[in-house]
Amino acid sequence: MQNQVYPNFEGFILKPIRKVSTSFLNRKVVQAEKKLPIVLFVSSYPPRQCGIATYSMDLLNTLKSKFTNSFQFEVCALEQGESKFVYPDEVKYVLDTSYAKGYLLLANAINRNPLIASVLVQHEFGFFPNKFKTHFINFVKALEAPAIIVFHTVLSKPNMEVYHEVREIVAASKGIIVMTQYAAIVLEQDYHILPTLIEVIPHGTHLVNDECKVLLKEKYGLSDKLILSTFGLISSGKGIGTTLNALPAILAKFPNVMFLIIGKTHPSVVLHEGEAYRNSLEAMIVALNLQNNVKFYNAYLPTQELLQFLQLTDIYLFTSLDPNQAVSGTFSYALSCGCAMVSTPIPHAKEVLNDNTGIIVDFNNPDQLSEAVSKLLADDNLLQVFKNRSMQKAAYTAWENSAVAHALFFKKLTQTSLNIQHRLPEIKLNHLRKMTDGFGMFQFSIINMPDPSSGYTLDDNARALIASCMHFQLTRDEKSYLAINKYLNFIDFCQQPNGSFLNYVDLEKNFTSQNDECNLSDANGRAVWALGYLISLHQLLPGRLIQQADNILNNCFTEIEKMHSPRAMAFAIKGLYYANKRGISIAGDCLIDILGTRLYKMYKHEADGDWLWYESYLTYANSLLPEAMLMAGLTSRNFDFIQVAKQSFDFLISKIFVKDQIKVVSNQTWMHKGSIPAAHGEQPIEICYTILALDFFIENYPNENFKKAMVQSFNWFLGNNHLNQIIYNPCTGGCYDGLEATQVNLNQGAESLVSYLMSRFTIEKYVNVVI
Repeated sequence: MQNQVYPNFEGFILKPIRKVSTSFLNRKVVQAEKKLPIVLFVSSYPPRQCGIATYSMDLLNTLKSKFTNSFQFEVCALEQGESKFVYPDEVKYVLDTSYAKGYLLLANAINRNPLIASVLVQHEFGFFPNKFKTHFINFVKALEAPAIIVFHTVLSKPNMEVYHEVREIVAASKGIIVMTQYAAIVLEQDYHILPTLIEVIPHGTHLVNDECKVLLKEKYGLSDKLILSTFGLISSGKGIGTTLNALPAILAKFPNVMFLIIGKTHPSVVLHEGEAYRNSLEAMIVALNLQNNVKFYNAYLPTQELLQFLQLTDIYLFTSLDPNQAVSGTFSYALSCGCAMVSTPIPHAKEVLNDNTGIIVDFNNPDQLSEAVSKLLADDNLLQVFKNRSMQKAAYTAWENSAVAHALFFKKLTQTSLNIQHRLPEIKLNHLRKMTDGFGMFQFSIINMPDPSSGYTLDDNARALIASCMHFQLTRDEKSYLAINKYLNFIDFCQQPNGSFLNYVDLEKNFTSQNDECNLSDANGRAVWALGYLISLHQLLPGRLIQQADNILNNCFTEIEKMHSPRAMAFAIKGLYYANKRGISIAGDCLIDILGTRLYKMYKHEADGDWLWYESYLTYANSLLPEAMLMAGLTSRNFDFIQVAKQSFDFLISKIFVKDQIKVVSNQTWMHKGSIPAAHGEQPIEICYTILALDFFIENYPNENFKKAMVQSFNWFLGNNHLNQIIYNPCTGGCYDGLEATQVNLNQGAESLVSYLMSRFTIEKYVNVVI
């Protein structure tokens, strides 16, 4: 971008980034073609090197990627004094915070734009010099759009000047955001702010694709080193000298330790002090003979490179000397990368760290620091526990979750109605392929790393076959065609001479004893479903594949007729229904009618008054039953079947949709007739079955409410659930294994992944449905 020439408004340094006429401040704003409401960020902003600038850009970019047709974003960049920054297009204004008249001129310009629905102000005391505090407060008071203030620092036990300043800011605002519960409590207790005004949204963190630490160390020339690190803009307040003084004692026990100091000196420090602090650190390193064990990375690293350094770190050291530092982005990033943490007791650390996630040491105490580090380095198991717990603690802080929380807060506070519409994630199959070897799909993963020791199951490979077929329908992708071959061969491998299937296979391709201990009826039904779905693509796939699937299916007809488990029968009906799309099959039609009749009789036996279901409780894969009942009715042209399908599906929908969210039956306790089930314990597969059933009902009986339910169901993966947290991980391409009462299960195993993918492929046809 070329340097811009800014119009001069009597020395006013509120700068429109594009060239405009000198009547800018008095012009009537021409409404944009897209009349979406605007959220205006008031913040420092890149290329200014500042933690809050990076924070604002990360939040803004994630909001853009998470939502569509919901709102627009503009930025007013904060500066002090003239600068040479060249900003990206979203920056529409620049405010010099040391220019008194600029504050009200900015407020007037904002008020002249009727599209601005909310003003999100990132507040840090250092942004607004003492003699300009009143001007800032007057700016907030003058805004006609609701102002939301994000306090990055909340000082406990304030003096009267700070107390009144904060209260005035809050009084002029519509809402307040802080990043820790501690900060919220301080505002309530020390500033007497009403808790209803305060929203806690943690500092966002980047999702990471858990990479091999050994390979990362090799990449950066750190093989065979135990890595301690700290990062961020360098200043004396970071307390790096504490670590340097602790290192000799650590090296006496662990001579292969390397301490990485990552980051440039803070620009304001350079401006006033030059590199005096960094030079003093280098002098300490020489004095303590640490030249071979300390390495500076004097750069503002790109995000992905920084995240890799954090992932190769064994212990992250946060040694801030400021007890009032309420929150730290560097602390949050290290936590999200699974670093074991040793930290000084800032409020953020005291709130997050405990015996399972990190160790807290006193400020400027090298002895405690060396003792904590040595304890962790001596215990690999403890390091792994800390890593896993750190990632779990940080999961809810992902930028995607922060974006959801901000969007909901905007909607709550803005005077115009905001329609929050999630953007469909890009289709990614990298985790599916990562979870699959030359034989089949592994059952489980540890976070996003496949766990080969868990072996394979027919269940997962059957679902993976369906997902691969669906993807091939959409894209004709050659890799999906190869995957179809692989998963079909796995099903063939599992079929026994009598036509039935075994489910559990170990890494050596042996059937395990688990096959003798578990009911395999549902697994057999899933295999039939997968085979039938593949056969339905007879016009797309080679005849060889269709014939192979047909042979496997025909060999199990006798076993299908023996099925009496409701879900096994339903899976089988689905498979036979899809197989019949190739042409009429008398044997298949007959089996569908037999199984449909059994389901129908179950319904007639159990349905009573307000309980319109096939059993006396709702358990798992519930949507499957009415979907299969409808398929049986359409095949047999049996109106009674169709009527039961509609009644039972309407009944189920009434139980699992609450307002604008789906809440499937908990896997902790089933929903028994006349009893209250557990509130939490939802799995992706239940959402998937609901989406597939909704899609089939819509295909045969179009219903706008069902279309909205379809979108609401898929949005469960994207954060529209009781925790407002994402279940699909856009970084790894995986899907978390479950949604519990207070957290998500971060493992991204086969069942959850394929459930998401089947849902994603199905929702593709509903991208234009607005709810």
